[in-house]
Amino acid sequence: MRLFRLTRILFVAWRYGLDEIAASGAAATFGSGALLTVSRMLRFGRRLDAPRGERLRLALESLGPIFVKFGQVLSTRRDLMPPDIADELARLQDQVPPFPSAQAIAAVERELGRSVAEIYGSFEPEPVASASIAQVHFATLKDGTPVAVKVLRPGMAGVIDRDLALLRVAGGLLVRVSADARRLRPLDVIDEFDKYLHDELDLIREAANANQLRRNFGRSTLLRVPEMHWDFCTTGVLTMERMHGIPIGQIERMRAAGIDLKKLSRDGVEIFFTQVFEHGFFHADMHPGNILVGDVGPDFNRYIALDFGIVGTLSDTDKNYLAQNFLAFFRRDYHRVAELHVESGWVPRDTRVEELEGAVRACCEPVFDRPLKEISLGLVLLRLFQASRRFNVEIQPQLVLLQKTLLNIEGLGRQLDPELDLWVTAKPFLERWMQVQVGPAGLRKRLEQEAVQWSQMLPELPRLAHTIISHHARRSTRDGVQPVWLEPLLREQRRTRRLLGAGVAVLAALLVALLLRPPA
Repeated sequence: MRLFRLTRILFVAWRYGLDEIAASGAAATFGSGALLTVSRMLRFGRRLDAPRGERLRLALESLGPIFVKFGQVLSTRRDLMPPDIADELARLQDQVPPFPSAQAIAAVERELGRSVAEIYGSFEPEPVASASIAQVHFATLKDGTPVAVKVLRPGMAGVIDRDLALLRVAGGLLVRVSADARRLRPLDVIDEFDKYLHDELDLIREAANANQLRRNFGRSTLLRVPEMHWDFCTTGVLTMERMHGIPIGQIERMRAAGIDLKKLSRDGVEIFFTQVFEHGFFHADMHPGNILVGDVGPDFNRYIALDFGIVGTLSDTDKNYLAQNFLAFFRRDYHRVAELHVESGWVPRDTRVEELEGAVRACCEPVFDRPLKEISLGLVLLRLFQASRRFNVEIQPQLVLLQKTLLNIEGLGRQLDPELDLWVTAKPFLERWMQVQVGPAGLRKRLEQEAVQWSQMLPELPRLAHTIISHHARRSTRDGVQPVWLEPLLREQRRTRRLLGAGVAVLAALLVALLLRPPA
């Protein structure tokens, strides 16, 4: 089966002339056109007349969801991709060829156990959007509420499993032959990718992700998340509030609607850092096909999120190290960046901090004090990757989604406002976050979280102290040896138990007063 799939991948690449596209790039880079000449001579059974961007898009569509998602990520990096290829790959975001409407209706009826006419007041057979994993149909509920119904593509689990098996074979080979590959831990990364792809096949999980994100931004004026209609959700069908807005990739249409693109670009950065550092829970598939911008009513100039199949989570430790790293970068404190990499275990413990500091400085110093249009975070990451080779930096699988999302945010920001400075926009937010975490407000929050446990533990401290000392006394009596310190301690224990009880009561009163005091 793997050999068959590998053969198909090679056949699709041959049919759409991807070798010719690669040969053209090699000719431009190395000045030799021999490979390009040979490739163009071999035309039998190939589709070389269509533009290269269209051929690449069609090839990725033919190869299935993993390759489509790869194209979606590439489409957001217009600074790294030629415009013709980026424009074509952008069509992968919501214009993947749909599967037949009859199959979609049959899937809805099978999942919900009733006919479409019994479930919905109306159901539009033609999909309004089609992506790699599912497609969306507009409908109305029996009470007239407009909704969007997401239906999984048939047979996706088998296709994904076959492609992941091939990726694991390729990753295993790379690990055997390349020290760089071992450092990048490709098999761990593939395992993470496997998890998130299979999560996308469970629409109940996606609806739960949407609910969590909706709660997190319940009072926000920056991001709107649709409501889920749980009575009409299963693992294969999701019914949610229908949203209206302009796809974020349609820049001219947003300008005509009077949307402030500069504000929108800054809001996008704030939404990203809020999700990452305040919530530790972030939308990790933020390509333009999954984002609308409200153009009327209370949603005007506001992000509207769609498609919640892939989300990322970060532990408190991850958030703390990431925030400190970002702030150290913004302050050009490269020594602290190097120290954090050692402390977090991202580099071996015997790494010389001064040497790593110099490498980080050489990568990052040239990019500061420039607008975003003149630099690329992707290129900075590439230089960091090249510099990190000698320090054996290990890629952290739990941060792969975060890195991907940050690149998506940069791509969107570049489209909305080429003058946006990602560093300047993010720095005040991170400084405020760090003050909340380590300042009085952070202490008060942690005290509130621990108050329940403390209220149970504090009254028990005198009894626990008495039990420990009495245990030592019994052991000493049994062994016939009593330490010189024990008798005075027992005498003091009897006297101080009463004082300790009173002290605990006073401490508890102070704690209650602190928790009840309104925040400044």
